[in-house]
Amino acid sequence: MIVVVKTGFLVLVLILAAVGILPIHIDSAQAQENTVNYTLTDLKYRDFSHKDLHGTSFAGAVMWGANFQGANMQQTIITKGDFFQANLSDVDFTDTFADRVTFDQTDLTNAIFTDAMLSSSTFGNAVVTGADFSGAIVDRYQVKLMCKNASGINPITGVATRDSLGCPPQL
Repeated sequence: MIVVVKTGFLVLVLILAAVGILPIHIDSAQAQENTVNYTLTDLKYRDFSHKDLHGTSFAGAVMWGANFQGANMQQTIITKGDFFQANLSDVDFTDTFADRVTFDQTDLTNAIFTDAMLSSSTFGNAVVTGADFSGAIVDRYQVKLMCKNASGINPITGVATRDSLGCPPQL
């Protein structure tokens, strides 16, 4: 069955919706337009602890020494961001796109990176105790470096850090 809509009718519906007479449902994807955008911002030493930052963009942001402890950063975009020496303990990065991000010298204790895209990101001297990287895409060299100090079990997911990274058994 093919439905033909007259142009005049469609215009009337749009006008009624615009003036609020005819409500139109906005889904969650459209509602995210109201999310704060931190793209290309200087966020050094800022405190975002325990904030809901779900779906926020931090692309190209500089976040040296910032505190994100316990923040919800699910589905965030952090491409080319820099978390040097930031506190990212207990942060949930599930489904996050973090391509070419610097996590060097960060505290990732109990962080969750489930199904995150972490390609070309660096984790030099990061604390990964209890972090869960299940299903995450991480460069092999970075995994090798993290496996040297990886330990613990994530308290939320129950997954061992070494298992989530695919580290070889310790001798």
